[in-house]
Amino acid sequence: MDIATWLRGLGLERYEPAFRDNEIDSQVLPKLTPEDLKEIGVVAIGHRRKLLDAIAALNIEQPAQTPAASEATQAERRQLTVMFCDLVGSTALSSQLDPEDLREVIAAYHRAVTALVLEIGGFVAKYMGDGVLAYFGYPRAHEDDAERAVRAGLSLIDAVGRLDVKSIRLQTRVGIATGLVIVGDLLGEGSAQEQSVVGETPNLAARLQAGAEPNTVVIAESTYRLVGKLFEYRNLGAIEVRGMAAPVPAWQVLRPSAVASRFEALRGSVLNRLVGRDEEIGLLMRRWERARAGAGQVVLVSGEAGVGKSRMTAELEERLRDAPHFRQRFFCSPYRQDSALYPFIEQIGRASGFAPADTSGAKLEKLEALLARGSLPSEDVAFLAYLVSLPGSERYPLPNLSPQRKKERTLEALLRRLEGLARRQPVVMIVEDAHWIDPTSRELLDLTVERIGNLPVLLIVTFRPELAPPWAGRPQVTMLMLNRLDQQNRSTLITQIAGGKQLPADVVAQIAERTDGVPLYIEELTKSVLESGLLREEADRYVLEGSLPPLAIPTSLHASLTARLDRLGAVRNLAQIGAAFGRWFRYTSLRAVSGLPEDELQASLARLVASELVVQNGTPPDAVYSFKHALVQEAAYGSLLRNNRRQLHRQIAENDGDLFPGNGRQPARVFRAALRRGRAH
Repeated sequence: MDIATWLRGLGLERYEPAFRDNEIDSQVLPKLTPEDLKEIGVVAIGHRRKLLDAIAALNIEQPAQTPAASEATQAERRQLTVMFCDLVGSTALSSQLDPEDLREVIAAYHRAVTALVLEIGGFVAKYMGDGVLAYFGYPRAHEDDAERAVRAGLSLIDAVGRLDVKSIRLQTRVGIATGLVIVGDLLGEGSAQEQSVVGETPNLAARLQAGAEPNTVVIAESTYRLVGKLFEYRNLGAIEVRGMAAPVPAWQVLRPSAVASRFEALRGSVLNRLVGRDEEIGLLMRRWERARAGAGQVVLVSGEAGVGKSRMTAELEERLRDAPHFRQRFFCSPYRQDSALYPFIEQIGRASGFAPADTSGAKLEKLEALLARGSLPSEDVAFLAYLVSLPGSERYPLPNLSPQRKKERTLEALLRRLEGLARRQPVVMIVEDAHWIDPTSRELLDLTVERIGNLPVLLIVTFRPELAPPWAGRPQVTMLMLNRLDQQNRSTLITQIAGGKQLPADVVAQIAERTDGVPLYIEELTKSVLESGLLREEADRYVLEGSLPPLAIPTSLHASLTARLDRLGAVRNLAQIGAAFGRWFRYTSLRAVSGLPEDELQASLARLVASELVVQNGTPPDAVYSFKHALVQEAAYGSLLRNNRRQLHRQIAENDGDLFPGNGRQPARVFRAALRRGRAH
């Protein structure tokens, strides 16, 4: 397939250089995601939508998507969320329609499903007549694959219901399950080739789908535990599933929940006492005092995922609970990065109290009541009503302006709303997850930082290190980088999660060492240990039953750890080889076992270091590398099949004498120890 010709057929030939420079060929094309398109410079939403639809249509001509060669080189162990969807009543349709008409109906259905799966970062693995099997977490993982699968399921039920093919109203049903599988083996040849998955998860998803009511999404307990309160559900109880030895718990997903904060939806509203952040909270409180006195302040809270940024803002809100102020919270979303001003639209709807059953008139009345606090002029109300998709009214007619001028006036209205609130009492404005912010909201944030200098406003922006904030260095701006917890605070947090009961010292030591001071990792691993059956609970402590095995990575952390590795692309394999050595490895060791040419090895290691998954000490050939997080190293090692692990350990053992001359270790002994490690995992 000629990519240039394909682009010209879409009227998007302007992107030929970008596709060529990024080596996008017919193998890579079917796997492009919205993130990929943005990265290569497809900025316009309409162009991305056109390309994604065309890619979805391309995939219908093939049995399934084919992962890029760099992403699917060998089979591996993965936690996968599997979605199985089926067209309801296809057997009856086959008896009613001419085969050509039926073919058109099924093709339209497949296109709709494929477009949605692609758009949200999934992978269409197989078309089975009127059914579609999709993976979330392969060939590229995301930290929220389970959530993506559920959102895709709800969206495709709506999309299929709106299809108009041969005047037939179509319905579908969806089953979703999450679990550990072996994925990546290529079965068949030519057009019949497909990516196989071995494990219980695909069968469970298919069985849940088969038992679902039309136009419903049913999920397994494994998925339910990962998505928390992000959605509203109907508990189906334990249901009989063909092929399963016992009934399995299942839930019907009704809709996304009204909980705006991802942190609260996934972690709950009852929080553990904040540990190890006294200095950081003290800084926030001092900035609040300055802001309350009329000198507007901006605090940029940066830190890796799980280090406690949202927990910090929750603690601040708790401490200011009795202080007179207005609180505004804005949540950026990974699914709404193309939606202009989404965090502000969502906040206005939430603060106004919009309900799904409200009429436009009822919503307008609620909006008026909310905006009355800021004493906004009628024209500003008109722009904000338009922003939240309320139709124009006689009371608030919208001026006839160009799109650019409408945007400018809308931003001004939002700024005046903030100023109006600040005139009444101080404002705490929190923008969460700004690394996912849309461009228009970013523009509004730029204007806000400039505007609040003489207002009683404390603006807190949280984000991950990949965002380079443009506001640093200004007089009213403070940078606050959250570091990992020290050893003492790790132990304190572990005990707190255990309900104040003492855990065995070796259990505490292993949790503290493997979680590297990341609070989320500490919480999840401690909970996993408490639920594992390894410990016996007594009045004031937990007692270890037997010896302590290596603790497994919690299911809740698998996706985020794998996503970090998948972002490495082709270098991921080198990380897996390094992980076979353990937490650290030498340059000379890796060179001997990997067999890579010197220049390629150094370039790949440079990418590993740049990713911040691996830290380098020294210069090759005397360099030593260590994984920044023990759990990342274990995730890389755990993704290898047992045979691959054994082969790596065999190579490590055979090269031991050359790699560590004069260390006094017997190669045969090392060889046996390495093989035992391979079998143990």
